[in-house]
Amino acid sequence: MQIGELAKVTGTTARALRHYEQAGLISSERAPNGYRIYDEAAVVRVRNIRYLLASGLTLDDVRVFLPCLDGDVAAATPSDKGLRVAWERLAVLNERIAAQTEARDRLEAALREEVDGWVPTGA
Repeated sequence: MQIGELAKVTGTTARALRHYEQAGLISSERAPNGYRIYDEAAVVRVRNIRYLLASGLTLDDVRVFLPCLDGDVAAATPSDKGLRVAWERLAVLNERIAAQTEARDRLEAALREEVDGWVPTGA
């Protein structure tokens, strides 16, 4: 299938697919006209990549899961390396959430001081 069809079937964009290919996560053949051609297995692989990205992993993190991207990645037993990457990413996400929560709380406190208890409509 061509890149546009793969994008449509997997709910992504051709640009994202080219990015995944550049990152070494998927591969394609070239048709005589130069178009990228993907096999049916690419559908499962791209869906798994998107699942892992939606779980908070980065493309670099996803590389660790290459051996299981062609199957049911959600049901596969994770490797020690995969677990380590997932725990590390969780720690990063928790740090970011804590920093954002702290920034929100500081802003909220500053606003409350400034307006002496005024609360906007809908809050």
